[in-house]
Amino acid sequence: MRLRLRLRLRLRRANPLAGLGSVIWLAVVVVPVYAMISASLTRGDRSLGHNALTPPDHPTLANYDTVLHSGFLAYLGNTALVAAAVVGIVLVLCVPLAYVAVRTRGFWSGAAFRLFLLGVAIPAQAVVVPLYLMIAKLNLYDSLLAIVLPTAAFAMPVSVLILTGTLRDISEEVYEAMALDGASPTRMLFQLVVPMARGGIGTVVVYAALQAWNGFLFPLIFTQSEGPRVLTLGLFTYVSQFGVDIPALLASVVLSGIPVFAVYLMARRALVGGLMGVGGR
Repeated sequence: MRLRLRLRLRLRRANPLAGLGSVIWLAVVVVPVYAMISASLTRGDRSLGHNALTPPDHPTLANYDTVLHSGFLAYLGNTALVAAAVVGIVLVLCVPLAYVAVRTRGFWSGAAFRLFLLGVAIPAQAVVVPLYLMIAKLNLYDSLLAIVLPTAAFAMPVSVLILTGTLRDISEEVYEAMALDGASPTRMLFQLVVPMARGGIGTVVVYAALQAWNGFLFPLIFTQSEGPRVLTLGLFTYVSQFGVDIPALLASVVLSGIPVFAVYLMARRALVGGLMGVGGR
């Protein structure tokens, strides 16, 4: 009887439509990834006539060897430096800014916060010319800093919005308890806010890193030489006026996606915690 009751409860809880939707969504995500990896293992002379959904007849790693010997590691290093610098700048500036916006009840702090969030509505394409002039006057053109600074600036509004939403979930009684113990605002920031907001901070880290990793406009406009070239511009190596080396291009895309996937695996708990609430536990 108990077994029958358990089976009935499981059948009642089952949601076939949700299961079907999950399978469809899994196919939407997995099939393009499979097609990309399969094409990256195909010989260049067979790439156009190869069916993307069938495994290659004679898989080869020659495309990956071509990518690794065409400056990919240098592009990867530059992109990692840009992503690390952008994440560092965003965290150093946005965490205190969000803390002040949440803890200060004055008119000017609220007005400054709303003015700061106007950056969410400003597209990067609309300010490329002023940014170019500023970068040129600061003698930063054709350097990694020319990519880092505007990328961090455009990542900050959304990051502040995420962090303020996380910090507002921290109970006011916790702040009052630390204040009664004689804690200064700086001590509250580092001993209370940062530990309890690690979910939101993890979300900001992933968001800022992805903005830097996938950025294309700023590297295209603010760099010219081979030295500061990043991965998104490095993909142009496989595009010429006579054609596109599709297998090598997809092999570079696969290799460039591995670090992002690794960062997601390490920060997935904090990311989910930032979406669900404070703490990310």
